[in-house]
Amino acid sequence: MTPTIDDIRMAAKRIAAEAVRTPLLSNAALDEITGGRVFLKCENLQRTGSFKFRGAFNAIASLSDQERSHGVVASSSGNHAQGLAEAARLFGVPATIVMPADAPAAKRDGTRRRGASIVEYNRATDDRDAMTASIVADTGAELIHPYNDGRVIAGQGTIGLEIAEDLAKRGEHADIVMVPCGGGGMSAGIGLAISVESPETEVYLAEPEGFDDYGRSLAAGAIQRNPRTDGSVCDALMAPQPGAIGFAINSATGAHAIAVSDAEALAAVAFAFRTLKLVVEPGGAVALAGLLSGRIDARGKTVVILLSGGNIDPVVLERALAA
Repeated sequence: MTPTIDDIRMAAKRIAAEAVRTPLLSNAALDEITGGRVFLKCENLQRTGSFKFRGAFNAIASLSDQERSHGVVASSSGNHAQGLAEAARLFGVPATIVMPADAPAAKRDGTRRRGASIVEYNRATDDRDAMTASIVADTGAELIHPYNDGRVIAGQGTIGLEIAEDLAKRGEHADIVMVPCGGGGMSAGIGLAISVESPETEVYLAEPEGFDDYGRSLAAGAIQRNPRTDGSVCDALMAPQPGAIGFAINSATGAHAIAVSDAEALAAVAFAFRTLKLVVEPGGAVALAGLLSGRIDARGKTVVILLSGGNIDPVVLERALAA
């Protein structure tokens, strides 16, 4: 199912009682550095520490009681895992997560703490989709894909509604909204909402270098795969290729894409910690990295940067601060 703006608005009503309406913050130092008017949409402060709770909760809320009775399953490196585990806990349904063995400890622990079962796999050698399909076949559980699911995309699109609404309350209008991108579910949802609520605003997707499948796909007009499945500090953004549903939306709304290096992502983590007083994981900081590295020219513009997650292991934060 390809979601519509009405699906996003319905999702906003479904999640309102449980999801955090995250703040849209400004910072004078960031404005001075960039020469623009910059706002930060802080999904690192969302329930479970990332935007993923929105889509996961909306997806489970959309199921019938009969469908929920069989449980839910997904593959995830950690943020969707925690979001789905928390949503499943709230609905009282079992959740199984197929998770890479090298997923950050904070994400593994958070997933287990919320009651989900974890099945580990090797990113480089195992087929996570086949493993997930096997669990669905054996248990009858409902697959909640982390990004190629219309219900999930609609849930993530509520971020775009909030951005447009909160800017309007301030008498502001965004020239650019910049979003971290892995499989493209969040960017598609936000892009769809922004295309309706603020059609003059451009949406940029930020990816890690070496995992720039979205940029290549948009340029080619067809879905392209990444050459590898591991090897970036941005663990949350290493999807093998764009999801078909989100790619169709991002193509239709005219999204742009940039890529940043691991060093730039870590520098953005350090900047967020030291200057913004915010804890952000590398994958959640790639949009900020794109701004700080100058890949987006913010001079004289109003720019919204999405900080998509804050589930960072201490050793990675130490690495960022030591660089």
